[in-house]
Amino acid sequence: MKDKSILIVDDDPAICFAFKKTFATLHFTTEEAYNGIEAINKINQNKPTLIFMDITMPEMDGLAALEKIKKINPLIPIIVITGDGNMETAIRAMKMGAFDYLTKPLDIEKVRITAQRAIELMQMKNQIDELQHQLKNKEEGTNIIGQHSQMQDLFKKIGVISNTPNTTNVLILGETGTGKELVARVIHENGSHSTQPFQAINCTVLPENLLESELFGHEKGAFTGADHRKPGKFELAGEGTLFLDEIGDMPETLQKKLLRVIQERSFERLGGNEQIKLNARIIAATHRELKDAVKKGTFREDLYYRLNVMEVVLPPLRDRKEDIPLLANYFLNKYTDRLEKKFTGITSEVMKTLSRYSFPGNVRELENIIERAVVLERGEVLSMQSLPQGLLIDESDKSVNIPILSKEFSSAKKIIIEAFEKKFLLERLKETRGNVSEAARIAGIERQSFQRLMKKYNLSSEDFKL
Repeated sequence: MKDKSILIVDDDPAICFAFKKTFATLHFTTEEAYNGIEAINKINQNKPTLIFMDITMPEMDGLAALEKIKKINPLIPIIVITGDGNMETAIRAMKMGAFDYLTKPLDIEKVRITAQRAIELMQMKNQIDELQHQLKNKEEGTNIIGQHSQMQDLFKKIGVISNTPNTTNVLILGETGTGKELVARVIHENGSHSTQPFQAINCTVLPENLLESELFGHEKGAFTGADHRKPGKFELAGEGTLFLDEIGDMPETLQKKLLRVIQERSFERLGGNEQIKLNARIIAATHRELKDAVKKGTFREDLYYRLNVMEVVLPPLRDRKEDIPLLANYFLNKYTDRLEKKFTGITSEVMKTLSRYSFPGNVRELENIIERAVVLERGEVLSMQSLPQGLLIDESDKSVNIPILSKEFSSAKKIIIEAFEKKFLLERLKETRGNVSEAARIAGIERQSFQRLMKKYNLSSEDFKL
């Protein structure tokens, strides 16, 4: 709260002096104005961090001044003070944009706390605005798009985390496709070590022995085939960031070794004795429920708490559907430029269809849908004909609800069974994004039988590969 200025607007010099004395001990500079007109003049000359303003004053009262100041600079927090505790006055002041409302006689401690809270919230808002501005001006790969309140909270948290030291570990939780690596990169790029390397590794793609070597590195001769020294991700990250994706799938033996690295902030290459200092921030991510994994004993509790110093939870796209049009247009522009095609927009019917869809694959799935549509669309507006068949299923139809079109039992039964079979196939293909083998496994039937049914109902797995 250093180097901040407060404008005190009150026609009572004793009140102004009391404020000045209170905030002088907190390293604030203060200015006084004795009516609303003087306050507005000072606002035009200087930009205070915070304003305390009385309501009852000569020439121009506090509410009139509040209205005018908000037009001049709506971002300055204004705390209204008055000797009249009238409810209507308080409500009116808050509706006009006052940050808070205090009544006389003033409690100096409450004044100080309210001032601190106003300034901290204003600083946080500035950080969010600045971060969003930076995100919009970043290269294509580091954009986070979203106006939903959950995304605004996310931007705020990224701003806070980016200002923490590299010893502060971060755990990012969220479903597949929500953008966990993207968030990790944005945290890195907005931190004080943004010029240092960003190293990423997926804990599920390599066998345990290779994953260990990739993380720790190895010395020449450490194992068969190790014909030269190789630095690992811990070392290559330097003073930057090491991103451990799908940490929930890390083998238990490596969990123990990772815990030791985090605790001691040092490690050894495989086959070596040299202690190498860990200087990078560790950001881990998973789509799994780690708390459940801890309870089941498949993930170490002590490692969970070491990683989860700062937790970031990414919302699924279905919980922020207001962002779908924004994201869809962003991806349309992205792939229009990349594929050198011309588009003027997206039809309202397509946008309604996208907004109804549940997006099990989240933002990544939406991006794939738009990219595919840009490739297939022949006109200049993205239309329904470019959407995959799996997207056109009515999401509101949660059960088989087929009218009985025949009074004859066997005919009616056939209609209902065929309707059920088709819907069942569609749901399994949607769920597996066109992976026929996986769909058949989930369904509990032979792959060949599943394919015969697909042929019967003229279904293609390609329509579900979003």
